[in-house]
Amino acid sequence: MTTSATPVRTRFAPSPTGYLHLGGARTALYSWAYARHFGGTFVLRIEDTDLERSTPEAVQAIIDGMKWLGLEHDEGPFYQMKRMERYGEVLEQMLKEGTAYHCYSSPEEVEAMREKMRAAGEKPRYDGTWRPEPGKTLPAVPADRKPVVRFKNPLDGVVSWDDVVKGTITIANREMDDLVIARPDGTPTYNFCVAVDDWDMQITHVLRGDDHVNNTPRQINILRAIGAPLPQYGHLPMILGADGEKLSKRHGAVSVMDYPAQGYLPEAMLNYLARLGWSHGDDEVFSMDQFCEWFNLNHLSKSAAQFNNEKLAWLNNHYIKLADNERLAGLARPLMVEAGAQFDGAPDLPLILGIMKERANTVNELATAAMLFYREPQPDAALLAQHLTDAVKPALAQFAERCQSVEWSKEVLSATLKEVLAAHGMKMPQMAMPLRLIVTGQLQTPGIDLVLQVLGRETILARLAKYL
Repeated sequence: MTTSATPVRTRFAPSPTGYLHLGGARTALYSWAYARHFGGTFVLRIEDTDLERSTPEAVQAIIDGMKWLGLEHDEGPFYQMKRMERYGEVLEQMLKEGTAYHCYSSPEEVEAMREKMRAAGEKPRYDGTWRPEPGKTLPAVPADRKPVVRFKNPLDGVVSWDDVVKGTITIANREMDDLVIARPDGTPTYNFCVAVDDWDMQITHVLRGDDHVNNTPRQINILRAIGAPLPQYGHLPMILGADGEKLSKRHGAVSVMDYPAQGYLPEAMLNYLARLGWSHGDDEVFSMDQFCEWFNLNHLSKSAAQFNNEKLAWLNNHYIKLADNERLAGLARPLMVEAGAQFDGAPDLPLILGIMKERANTVNELATAAMLFYREPQPDAALLAQHLTDAVKPALAQFAERCQSVEWSKEVLSATLKEVLAAHGMKMPQMAMPLRLIVTGQLQTPGIDLVLQVLGRETILARLAKYL
């Protein structure tokens, strides 16, 4: 791995208000890979200060998603709600140093300030009523009101940073008002907690979605106020659906954990997400070891990526073909049991999946295709009448008779079929189609000689006897 002069420390810091979505998974992947590239540390932090929306179920969904993807964290998970004492210490220090102050304005008063500014055509904001300044007389403290704590944002100058994705971003301090960093009950707010956490956890690189761009100048100002070093920031463009709109449920699955349920392999999802906003020449298929070796921040795309289900399915097919058949059997068997598969006396499942996986885009498709070997066939009556004609029955009967004594191998069965066809002046489809229907209930299967071999002499003779 490449080394860095400063130990690289990245973090993935989701809010547990729902499932782990694809954009979050990509952020986690890039942060994990960057840490791995430099032999650094990847931190998992759960930002759970939104008590109304954060749930234990959402926390578990995030951890389950990370585990399925194999994005192992080196430290954590850290929970912000367990760090309240630390936040309190920093708040007290900021109040003491004058970089924060108590504000007693009620929510109604703050809204009235903003409404007045809107009416004047100005940007709505807190007007600084309780902001202490030299020579300024503050209002009398209301006896029945608990204050919030506000950050004393600089009034002049700009906040500027070199974003590793978007380039230099500059925002004037006058565009920001004095942010509430602690509520009346003392619980700290999002931007304050993030700044303290990144400081305490010595985060060197922050990769996150570009919906956080507006939070960054606030966090930078807080970090500067508490004397903390600044991490490098990189804001990743969002992932769009094929129609160019923000990815949502109407485009299909957006929760990472919907994908294993649909039969996708984690290595396919990781490979696909890696290319949604990053590139290494024209390379499309690569392992995570290769990705970590290649990954840097210079080839992150400034443009939004479009999610393409067909491309993901193509990659999944690639990884299914590479996958160990025993592993595929472990994934497919529960699906097949639910569909009524009978495994007693049936062919070896890993063997069957090895035969069938070439054309399967998902494990679910593979399980469905393999069912023909694990249930009694129920041919469609109309199809059977169409293909099992009086003309073909004598040929099938002769084939059944030959099947009682021939060597039971794919090669011999294929030769026997051809001999019977030649004797009756018929072509392969005339006999193969009704034979497929009788022994599998389907018109489309792998090569009929292979199907016959795998199902076995006893099963084939029993099924043919029902119709001849």
